[in-house]
Amino acid sequence: MATDKRLTRALLAFATAAASITCAVAAPSYFEVSRGSNPHDVAAAPGSGAPVYYTAQRTGKLGILDPKTGKYEEIALGARSAPHGVIVGPDGAPWITDGGQNAIVRVDPKTHEVKVWALPPETGHANLNTLTFDKKGRVWFTGQGGFYGRLDPASSEMKVWNAPGGSGPYGITTTPSGEVYYASLAGNHIAHVDVETGVATVIQPPTKAQGARRVWSDSRGRIWVSYWNTGQVGMYDPASKSWREWKLPGNAHAYSVWVDDRDKVWLTDWAINAIVKFDPVTEKFETFPSDRRSADVRQMLGRAGEAWGAESGNDRLVMVPAK
Repeated sequence: MATDKRLTRALLAFATAAASITCAVAAPSYFEVSRGSNPHDVAAAPGSGAPVYYTAQRTGKLGILDPKTGKYEEIALGARSAPHGVIVGPDGAPWITDGGQNAIVRVDPKTHEVKVWALPPETGHANLNTLTFDKKGRVWFTGQGGFYGRLDPASSEMKVWNAPGGSGPYGITTTPSGEVYYASLAGNHIAHVDVETGVATVIQPPTKAQGARRVWSDSRGRIWVSYWNTGQVGMYDPASKSWREWKLPGNAHAYSVWVDDRDKVWLTDWAINAIVKFDPVTEKFETFPSDRRSADVRQMLGRAGEAWGAESGNDRLVMVPAK
């Protein structure tokens, strides 16, 4: 009898979880890159067939993939380079946070010229993570060692601030109106940054010790956050100063988060080795498991119709049709 009751409870739990999941229809496409490169972050330039950039963290290079042919090339970024984040800036160039060089790096998309802005020496090793641009074309970045900063490429002026709560600043994003927010993994919070004064204001999610890892804004300026420790996705609405949270299916570990142009939310779940799409309207999850073990997708970015990630564990990039 006890066994029957346990079986019934297990079946009910499975049915509840299954109700929030739909099967993936669109199959992922994979693109091999250099063996041992450990691609960490990825950024697709706007436009179908345009280059896709990735940071080859282990080899100190920026990778450039031609998705039409599958061919790639890699650009050395400098001595001791260990690039982490990459985004495509408003100038169309890839911009990089380079933890090894303790610097912000830009690579010219045509000439491949590498320009390096080192952090002030007094900062020390920041453990640079990710970056974003504000409406004035300034670069904002995070350092997991307990820092966030701002670079004005026009003047090369750089300012670095100590993060409230110390170590942890990780993902960072800009809203359509130009507001900047970052997530603190070790600090278990997000923070709003005043882009003129540099003051960061901590915003606490409802779930404690959640491990807020990455963060992204949707078209309405709502802030989506991946919770690494608790396997949830959170949404903060600055207009109402309110939160909502959803648990990913299973014993999840949500690493990255990105919101596409249709306001669908994309996450990566290391526990099930899959990319996960969440529809905030239907509150349904759709999973795209990798066809190889230990994919370890640490970040996602994309463009119209395409969601891109980097399988750091398999030395390849992955694209899922964002439809």
